[in-house]
Amino acid sequence: MSNLKLKGNWNELKGKAKQQYADLTDDDLLYEEGQEDELIGRLQKKTGKARDEVVNWLNSL
Repeated sequence: MSNLKLKGNWNELKGKAKQQYADLTDDDLLYEEGQEDELIGRLQKKTGKARDEVVNWLNSL
């Protein structure tokens, strides 16, 4: 299972994510340390992607 590595400034990454998926809200992108699984689950639900796809996508931002 891939690990999510949030690098840099999360607010900047949120902006990039919203550019790619305009229907993502601030609530969808709410990130708190230790709550990565909840973030990934919300993004899976919104994007329709598998967990590994979501993790890889976030790591590539």
